[in-house]
Amino acid sequence: MAVYAQVVDSGGFSAAARQLGLTTSATSRHVARLEGQLGVRLLHRTTRSVAPTELGQQVYAACKRMLGSAQEVQALAGSYSAQPTGVIRVSAPVVFGQTWLAPRLPGFCARFPEVDVRLTLIDRKVDLIEDGVDLAIRIARELAPGLAARPLCAMRYVLVAAPGYLATHGAPETPEQLAAHRCTHLGYAPFGDDWTLQRDEARARVRVPARVTINNSAAILALVEAGGGIGLVPEFTAHAALRDGRVQQVLPDWSFGEPYTGAVHAVYLPGKHLPLKVRAFIDYLVAAREEGEGA
Repeated sequence: MAVYAQVVDSGGFSAAARQLGLTTSATSRHVARLEGQLGVRLLHRTTRSVAPTELGQQVYAACKRMLGSAQEVQALAGSYSAQPTGVIRVSAPVVFGQTWLAPRLPGFCARFPEVDVRLTLIDRKVDLIEDGVDLAIRIARELAPGLAARPLCAMRYVLVAAPGYLATHGAPETPEQLAAHRCTHLGYAPFGDDWTLQRDEARARVRVPARVTINNSAAILALVEAGGGIGLVPEFTAHAALRDGRVQQVLPDWSFGEPYTGAVHAVYLPGKHLPLKVRAFIDYLVAAREEGEGA
């Protein structure tokens, strides 16, 4: 019913899908399911737009009233809740969840003992409504419209190598010297083995030899720690290994600009009545970042 009301408000399935954080096909299925349950046709569909039938207009008005009442109930419950309670379902990319998010969960659970966390680590982009997720972590330079978001941290790439490897093969002093080393990078990354680095106004572009590519940055780090050469990984992946001295940063004065950079956001469905458990979880992660807990 909520999806149907949004379709009417937006004047189409695609626009409604963007507002709800759903796919267009999922939005269409929700409306078709409602029509099937009611046994009536609610929308006139054309290739360019949709419009409610006569009965569909009455159903739309009833759905809006229902949603308004539901929001009032949520707001009322939230105003009487001194502490966040319930289960929060969170989705995050695999390696980010392992290295950045999971270490912060014990602190959150200690501070909010009435909230249980259900964390799913998956690299595909989840549909918040279809998959029943309260909060999703997205790593991107641009976010899809229709979602509310809070930034958690920047995402940048760094070059790392094991101390033993550098002692044996020497540390490159310029980007051009990377061509003489064994290098590993994410197999699905758009930049591949063609790397562009910058330092102040200087830019260097080098094609690196890569006998091994891996689609998981934690696995690249494991290869690097085993002496497998120089790896290009997100900073959050290498943070603990750099801190503990298991790897060292290579060419620390040089950095990677676009398309290597991005940002990590917590995204959720927009609305005036954000559940207290979701707000508490986001606020905790932002505060943990600002207090310098980890990367």
